[in-house]
Amino acid sequence: MIRAVVFDVGETLIDETRIWTRWADRLGVPRFAFMGVIGGMAATGRPLTDAFGMVRPGLDWAVEEADWAAEEPDSLRNNFDGDDLYPDVRGALTELRRRGLTVIIAGNQPPQAKAALERMGLPVDAIYTSAEWGLEKPDPAFFLKVAEVAGFSAGEICYVGDRVDNDVLPVHEAGMMPVLIRRGPWGYLSAETPEAAWYGTVVNSLDELPGLLSPA
Repeated sequence: MIRAVVFDVGETLIDETRIWTRWADRLGVPRFAFMGVIGGMAATGRPLTDAFGMVRPGLDWAVEEADWAAEEPDSLRNNFDGDDLYPDVRGALTELRRRGLTVIIAGNQPPQAKAALERMGLPVDAIYTSAEWGLEKPDPAFFLKVAEVAGFSAGEICYVGDRVDNDVLPVHEAGMMPVLIRRGPWGYLSAETPEAAWYGTVVNSLDELPGLLSPA
């Protein structure tokens, strides 16, 4: 029996379109081109940060991010807010809690993401980020921490994310139930891999989760 549902953030709860279009504008690259390169990183299993060096050879992503923050300290820059939530998020989280499941957010995110998520007033029991834990998926220790904060055994936890490498295979290895959401570059590509069906359950919307995890 599943008693807790834990959610990834980017392209699971948050539509990252605005983030990447702002980055494209910042780098002086056509938006379509930058999105395409990001898709290429997803398709070839390369780190997302490689996309920056590909469109701007020699670019130091961390330095560019720091410069941007110094120039525009009050702008959203590469961060997100409530307008970036996918439309099915609030309803699905609300229904999961109504059915008695513990709902937690825990994903690979920088320090500022926690405050951004907390400001949204989402119907969840807790919010955590990799930055505060000093652990990142797919490290098995990340999922041990997930079980610790959830307060349930691994077999009673479902983890929902958009990537096979970060959210299906390591979740399965941890003894939890993996669910892959089919959206975002990684989600659409991952859903086509054999591992997605072998080790996880693929859904097209978060609205499918209550019926899947806690049938009425």
